[in-house]
Amino acid sequence: MRHALKEFALPVFAIAAALLLFGVLVAFAGVDPVEVWATLFKGAFGDWFSWQNTLQRAAPLMLTALCVALPARAGLIVIGGEGALVLGGLASAALAHALPLPGNVLGTVVVCLAGAVAGALWIALAGWLRQYRGINETISSLLLAYIAIGIFKHLVEGPLRDPASLNKPSTYALDAGLLIGGIGGSDVHWGLAIGVVACLGLGWWLRATASGFSVRVVGGNPRTAQLVGLPATRLILGACGLGGACAGLAGAVEVAAVHTNANASLIAGYGYAGILVSFIARHNPVAIVPVAILFGGFGAAGSLLQRRLGLPDASVLVLQGIAFVLILASEGLRTVDWKALSRRAAPKANAAARGAQAAP
Repeated sequence: MRHALKEFALPVFAIAAALLLFGVLVAFAGVDPVEVWATLFKGAFGDWFSWQNTLQRAAPLMLTALCVALPARAGLIVIGGEGALVLGGLASAALAHALPLPGNVLGTVVVCLAGAVAGALWIALAGWLRQYRGINETISSLLLAYIAIGIFKHLVEGPLRDPASLNKPSTYALDAGLLIGGIGGSDVHWGLAIGVVACLGLGWWLRATASGFSVRVVGGNPRTAQLVGLPATRLILGACGLGGACAGLAGAVEVAAVHTNANASLIAGYGYAGILVSFIARHNPVAIVPVAILFGGFGAAGSLLQRRLGLPDASVLVLQGIAFVLILASEGLRTVDWKALSRRAAPKANAAARGAQAAP
């Protein structure tokens, strides 16, 4: 129980400290920090309209965070979810235009699978480079994201461009029957349900299945994995592929539920924000759900900060950056033995007190 509280307390402390530092920064800009915090809450969770915006943004964050969390459980730090997302969105839009798909749920599933496959192959490539060429997966996945964005822009603005898209190049729009609708007539699309199910399902897989346990062994103790004969390379590539599939699925859902086609709006930074969500959740797929909702709320509140207080819409990116730095810094506090530290500090404090009393 105490360990669970410690796991929960450090991320909460880091987020609270990030909000405090963000308040100090906006105070230098002449804005009341209390008003900023209140506006953040209102823009994220103040009413049903705010909740809808928050949950819309949380859906892709859940899936891109899984792109970081699953490889991390296998011992890899993959940060290229943005590339898998844009290629997933592009693949879904291209397939819907190239093949006559049924305009029903089956067609939508095929479109989403196309995005998942594209994302899986892209992130699995980073895992392959790590295992077979010794290339650091953090660097390779980041560089692959830039390559993916370049490929995306080339195809959207060139071979796959809809001639009718003049000012904003995009692919052909998906047929109405392939689109993902809202839940209960709201603006919250079914991508949110997909993200929640993916997080809960993969959390169960890691905890309750032999293959999930093997992935955790490979990530937690590679030496033990070798001694018991686990297929480490296959498990690592599988974890990367699953994570990439989630990010690619996020791109497909954004196309089918939000944009209706692949365009530059897909490059919205969800892949990079997913890194922060995963680290705050300690790479726990189940914990990703509430953290994604929280940061979806921060993103939703950005426009309200701009309208009400005159702050730039990108101010929330500053808040996210501060939170990321503090989360990384808080990792060092997990290994501190506070009891031993207090025991060492107590004699020194007592000695100093005695010296002060003995002084004339």
